[in-house]
Amino acid sequence: MNSPDKKKRSPWLNWTLFAVTIIVVFFLGLLVSSITERRAEAIFAYKPKVKLNEFEPRNEVWGKNYPKEYESYRKTFESDFRTAHGGNAKRDMLAEDPALVILWAGYAFSKDYSQGRGHSHAIEDVQNTIRTGGPLAPEAGPQSSTCWTCKSPDVPRMMNEMGIKEFYSTTWSALGPQITNSIGCGDCHNPETMDLTITRPALVEAYTAMGKDIKQATQQEMRSLVCAQCHVEYYFDKKKVGAEGAAYLTFPWVNGFKPEDMLKYYNDKGFSDWTHALSRAPMLKMQHPDYELYKTGIHAERGVACADCHMPYISEGGVKFSNHHVTSPLKYISQACQTCHRESEETLIKNVYDRQNNIAELRLKAEEVLVHAHIEAKAAWDAGATETEMNEILIEIRDGQWFWDYVAASHGGSFHSPVESGRVLGKSIDYAQNARVKLARLLATKGITTEIPYPDITTKEKAQNYIGLPMEKLIQEKKIFQEQILPKWEKEAEERESKYDVVSK
Repeated sequence: MNSPDKKKRSPWLNWTLFAVTIIVVFFLGLLVSSITERRAEAIFAYKPKVKLNEFEPRNEVWGKNYPKEYESYRKTFESDFRTAHGGNAKRDMLAEDPALVILWAGYAFSKDYSQGRGHSHAIEDVQNTIRTGGPLAPEAGPQSSTCWTCKSPDVPRMMNEMGIKEFYSTTWSALGPQITNSIGCGDCHNPETMDLTITRPALVEAYTAMGKDIKQATQQEMRSLVCAQCHVEYYFDKKKVGAEGAAYLTFPWVNGFKPEDMLKYYNDKGFSDWTHALSRAPMLKMQHPDYELYKTGIHAERGVACADCHMPYISEGGVKFSNHHVTSPLKYISQACQTCHRESEETLIKNVYDRQNNIAELRLKAEEVLVHAHIEAKAAWDAGATETEMNEILIEIRDGQWFWDYVAASHGGSFHSPVESGRVLGKSIDYAQNARVKLARLLATKGITTEIPYPDITTKEKAQNYIGLPMEKLIQEKKIFQEQILPKWEKEAEERESKYDVVSK
């Protein structure tokens, strides 16, 4: 019995399968070619062009070996990104919030305080702020050389040449011609290996004082610790054993990172930064405790590093690298936030602003109560109050302002750790209000039972005039400095750096 004829396959189907196979092979070839090309590009991109010296301070020289990172770093020159509570645009914080002038009466920040811009502006901004004065000679001026510490990769070079104690022992003006390159590559990287490294001794010394070895830090921890070299609270210890008289940069972390821990440290030492011009309280000026406050937040608890958000990874061709445009994560939401959070940009921005707005409301309330306390304390002194009567009140004002400044001075603290920020501002208001209650009772014993008049401090200028700042004189001194001294510093730096070798590989 014959089998039935098998159904023959259509020739069109054969040709279709053949065409599909050719197309698949073609695209697989493209994929392999692309992978090969990208690998070659990645290898080529990181082939060193020049040999970096151990203390090379010039970012553009590092950029010859790492052009993609350098090009992204150059975006820190931009000053056009403004958020509700930050960004990189230049903002006169005293003009926006004149109450700050009263809170810092007698301290340099009452003269001038602007929001920090990008790292590329570090030298320019510290040279031009009125806080550094108008020194016309190397030994002149109100500031110590220690004020340069976080501004430039020239600092490790000078510490190596001079010695650490000696670096801290001179004036800001004396080192002006030497510190000319803004924050950059040499501050965070080993030039031989490009490993993250600590270049500022204060952080190493702080870890040692806590009984920790910073060399045991993981790579992920280092992606925050290189930031913690500068974004921290610090003070100048002029009584440091072995460096007496030097303005020795020190982090007050022996007892811990919380504001209560650092306040205890200062109280145990009997330290104050200045005496308030109105209340005569022995004040403390918090610097910028970004690292300390970040450590109390949910991101730190989850192991997220500073660089994860402020320097997110990006890809170009076959190269993946950290974006060195160090700025607010709101500038790069898709790269900085949406790699973990799947919400829309609008939702994420709202989440950030909701937290920041709530903390700002508390912060402004704390400022209001503290300003009243300073002004009422002045009235008590004017009415004949004694030091014995005022001592406890002044300590409460000092403590209240310390807790306020822990939040106010931090960059992004209201987002990094909103719960801790709210807790600390609550303590600030509590201390300040207690001081006001005690002042009211004390004033009553002096025959003053009416409310102390609140001055007109609706503008920066009115507030500065109220505390007696000679702003016209200070501005003129700065102008002369800019015209006569800065060009000399720039010329000396240019002549020095023209002699630096750049060795090709």
